[in-house]
Amino acid sequence: MFTLHAIQAEFGDCLLLEYGNAADPRFILVDGGPPRTFPDHLSAVLAQKTGGALERVILSHVDADHIAGLLELFAELRRQRGDGEAELVTLGGLWHNSFASTLDPEGVIAPRLAGLLAVNGMAAAMDHTAISVLGIGEGNSLRQSALLHQVPLNADLPDPITVDSAQQAVTFDNLTLTVVGPTQANLDALREKWEEWLDEREAAVASGDPVVMANSDTSVPNLSSICVIAEADGRTALLTGDARSDFLYEGLKAKGLLDQLGRVHFDLLKVPHHGSDRNITRWFFEHVTADRYVISANGKHGNPDLPTLLWLVDAARAGQRQVEIIVTNETDSTRELLQVRPPAASGYTLTILPTGSDSIAVQLA
Repeated sequence: MFTLHAIQAEFGDCLLLEYGNAADPRFILVDGGPPRTFPDHLSAVLAQKTGGALERVILSHVDADHIAGLLELFAELRRQRGDGEAELVTLGGLWHNSFASTLDPEGVIAPRLAGLLAVNGMAAAMDHTAISVLGIGEGNSLRQSALLHQVPLNADLPDPITVDSAQQAVTFDNLTLTVVGPTQANLDALREKWEEWLDEREAAVASGDPVVMANSDTSVPNLSSICVIAEADGRTALLTGDARSDFLYEGLKAKGLLDQLGRVHFDLLKVPHHGSDRNITRWFFEHVTADRYVISANGKHGNPDLPTLLWLVDAARAGQRQVEIIVTNETDSTRELLQVRPPAASGYTLTILPTGSDSIAVQLA
């Protein structure tokens, strides 16, 4: 048995892997979505499906639209424990790379980010930077919550979890998880990008030019995502967080998973970064292919972007592959896709999580 449940997480990610067998199903939660995901949707799914146990919780990275629901889950467990109630679930372990262990091992980036926001008026003007700083703090809170609940942290693999450190796949019953991102080279490149970005923004803020200051929040560098291949009963799912597609491809190559043409195929691919066209290319869809594509987005920031959907559909059609696109919300871009690439003529089907539903199940085996 192998099923992926895409939980309604609006503009974030929240996925539940179900494996094992019908008599003894097991579960791993990947990301928790933005605020309100837990009370509005995740809590009901956990209560209905898990039997009160999660084998592992995996946080791909510390963006608020992935971590907030996990913080809500831990807060509810604390409340239940304090009130003497039965806890909703037990947690067998947490996979989580801290910002400090991956991108800031010398402890210099976070203070510089905080320093930018300390300049008068900058916290309001630099929304994306503020979100990044908030994520760093939320990641620390999650680790502290895990310690308080005596939930093992990165017990299965070296900390931080990278392609380089995770030499072997980790097995849970009939499920194996293979880490394909980030590589240490990815982290080194991102660290340099953060330092360059900070150099430019600190200079802009120091100039005192209000126009420069107003534009100083653009192009915040990506954070690093734990990316895994989940395999059970001969079926595979590539779970990508918000990883850059070029970084993800490097991880797949480092694991020796590409064929002689530089390609690899999965039964399911969770499209990175909610279908943003800044994180992916048509070339990636031509080389990393799947039968089913899952996109969690609700139109915020334009996600999923129409170019991403067109690249996906056109690459599949060029490869004579019939594919299914599964989305958690109908958006302007999904409506436009149906107009400019009619499914019957373009070789795909579009499945949308029904309005009012907490999740949609994608059965793989």
